[in-house]
Amino acid sequence: MPLSIHSLGKEPQASQLPHLSKCLLLLVERILNHLCIIKEHTLLRLITEGFPACWDPQVSIKDLHFDGVPVRIYLPRKPSASKQRGVVFIHGGCGIFGSIRTYERVCRYIARKSDSVVVSVGYRLAPEHKYPTQTLECLTATEHFLKTAETYGVDPARVIVCGDSVGGTFTTSVCQELGQRIDIPKIRAQVLIYPFLQALNFNLPSHQKNAAVAFLTRERTVHFILKYLDKDCSLKEPILAGSHVPENINLKYRKWINPDLIPDVFKMGYKPPLPALFSPQTHKEVPELFEPWVSPLLAEDAVICGLPDTCIVTCEHDVLRDDGLLYKKRLEDNNTRVTWHHVEKGFHCSLGFFGYGIFSFPSSSTIMNHVVDFIKGY
Repeated sequence: MPLSIHSLGKEPQASQLPHLSKCLLLLVERILNHLCIIKEHTLLRLITEGFPACWDPQVSIKDLHFDGVPVRIYLPRKPSASKQRGVVFIHGGCGIFGSIRTYERVCRYIARKSDSVVVSVGYRLAPEHKYPTQTLECLTATEHFLKTAETYGVDPARVIVCGDSVGGTFTTSVCQELGQRIDIPKIRAQVLIYPFLQALNFNLPSHQKNAAVAFLTRERTVHFILKYLDKDCSLKEPILAGSHVPENINLKYRKWINPDLIPDVFKMGYKPPLPALFSPQTHKEVPELFEPWVSPLLAEDAVICGLPDTCIVTCEHDVLRDDGLLYKKRLEDNNTRVTWHHVEKGFHCSLGFFGYGIFSFPSSSTIMNHVVDFIKGY
């Protein structure tokens, strides 16, 4: 696995241990998977499960099911004089790992600091549960909560959906789908933390700049997408080159996915790649990459116009940085209110270290504080 210390030098020495440890574990995972000792996603789930959190006297926790979807609800113990806001949290993990437990500390913190009822969605994971199971279960849980919010002391007009990485993808899809509905309360706002939003172009400036940064390299991004969709990983190289996209689709979506739309400050050293030779066979193998549930940036303007207020968090050391920047522009072009935070010392997966004391990163707390401050505004 390509490994870069590019982001390590940006954080205190005490915080480098978990970073290096996780990179070592990911390397071991690839070796064991190659030797057929353990499946890749199985070990990743063990690595990311984390340690159980201690009891929190300020938060009451309940495990429930919303129309068959496992959820964990975090309710502030402090009595509220009025109905509270609600937060639906959708975890990251490429759709193949991560869990409610992985984000226990994150959800407790949001509930405690923003005085919100938080619902963490435990959607079933790929590859055992095929795409689009994950999106459908996030939709089901969110819709159920919107309909029953008052049962939990929540004002249904103050529900926010939040997610990181692919959780940001699912959050975007949930808001795009439910934004068209008139039979349920409207989602008040969405929070997208370094989201994955498009699978057409893997040669944007952030892909080049952070191609070998630890945790999520450019190569691993496409690898995980193929794993999530249960596709042959031999398709990785032509997809990285852009050979899966025919010219007519490139032309159609150039207005939304284009390095020219990225601010110049983020394009230092960028070199436009040579045009890729289109591969009809590759295109035929991955039609899902062109669906809005995988690439929400491809949703039509009629859908984008119906989206709620949005907070987008991008990180300097993240291959997906430009996905967030492009979506920010699309939303603003369609008159959606956007709050944007760029974490200069942040990297993909920062949030996964939140709440682990000296083993956390400063960027982890920075992201969480931006998120909580935004939520408190509603």
